[in-house]
Amino acid sequence: MRTIDFVHKVNDYTRKGTPFLFVIDFEKEKPFVCKLRDLNDEDIFYSINGKGNMQGLISSKIKNIDINPVSKAVYSKAFNQVKNQLLIGNSYLTNLTFPSKIQSSYSLKELIFGAKAPYKLFFKNKFISFSPETFIKIKENKIFTFPMKGTIDASIKNAKEQILSDKKETYEHNTIVDLMRNDLAIVAKNISIKRFRYIDKIKTQKGEILQVSSEIQGELPINWKTNFGNLLLKLLPAGSISGAPKPKTIKIIQETEGQKRGYYTGVFGVFDGGNVDSSVLIRYIEKEGEQLVYRSGGGITSKSDVDFEYNELLQKIYVPI
Repeated sequence: MRTIDFVHKVNDYTRKGTPFLFVIDFEKEKPFVCKLRDLNDEDIFYSINGKGNMQGLISSKIKNIDINPVSKAVYSKAFNQVKNQLLIGNSYLTNLTFPSKIQSSYSLKELIFGAKAPYKLFFKNKFISFSPETFIKIKENKIFTFPMKGTIDASIKNAKEQILSDKKETYEHNTIVDLMRNDLAIVAKNISIKRFRYIDKIKTQKGEILQVSSEIQGELPINWKTNFGNLLLKLLPAGSISGAPKPKTIKIIQETEGQKRGYYTGVFGVFDGGNVDSSVLIRYIEKEGEQLVYRSGGGITSKSDVDFEYNELLQKIYVPI
């Protein structure tokens, strides 16, 4: 679907109060929109905090997946490219990601139905996402975003204290919060931080991890439903999975990663007839032919260490159970 057609259709649906699901890729080249009543016919299943069209479907008990990650040498070369761009001031924070091949006896449907996450999407047997990260919520003319930056193994001694006191992680989180405040200010007014650097615990097949988030709020114009499609595109791509400043950093990402991300690190969401809830498409598995590929990554700053960042990329290759 052309972007202009996507915008027109989304604006029409929100204006009329028609419930729909939307998916937008990182490059904003393949946006998709579908009325909720037509999702099953399109082979699309979703769950947002337990609501959606996955109820009653058989859930598998997921055990483990075999990982063949991107090599340390390949990652280190890209990391150094990004670090050079950071050191000369072209970016303050760059999200660097890579695909890793995985082997699993489970199908994409079995993996997504067995996963436990606030946001789950199965898209036409092409990809799945079991994301912990909200993109935006809209309720009663207020818009909320919840940038997530900072991950640590929960089994580490004093893990919460370590992640909250880490200077690199603090700088990274502060940068994204500032970026997302500025992004919301494009479409809303009276921007405020409601919660700053709070902790969520996530269970995975490899154990528990802690993730750090913040909550930012703004006030939308009363007529936001007449141009929600335009509003949405102004906020993309999400700051937490691109970086700052956004235009220059996106160019660095494209040059360093060497391939399009597609729907990975895009967004999906639902308009229920009155409100919006949406997610960043991370914790993401896609099919390349018969090969399953898990995409993961993290934010790089001038203070980043290559070993730490490579381990974080590996740590994020999991199925939440």
